[in-house]
Amino acid sequence: MASKETRLRVISLYKELHRLGREYPDPAYNFHKKLRGLFEKNRNLSDPQEIEKAIKLGEYIRNETLALYSLRKYRHLKRMYPQESPADPFP
Repeated sequence: MASKETRLRVISLYKELHRLGREYPDPAYNFHKKLRGLFEKNRNLSDPQEIEKAIKLGEYIRNETLALYSLRKYRHLKRMYPQESPADPFP
């Protein structure tokens, strides 16, 4: 059985990933179903090293998802503004 601190860490990671999944850009990917499947698969882990490895994977997925959202926002802003700078009105 995992310690209470580890359990709380996993629950908070799951909640954070679940919140991030609401904004996932591709609805066909089914982020929540895959997230739940991964957590269910690792539900019965008892080795502390394996638990830590699974937590690290979850944190990696969180960071990659955040990077994906940042990139999406950057691309949107880039499309909103013209590529070329306007001519200098004061020569």
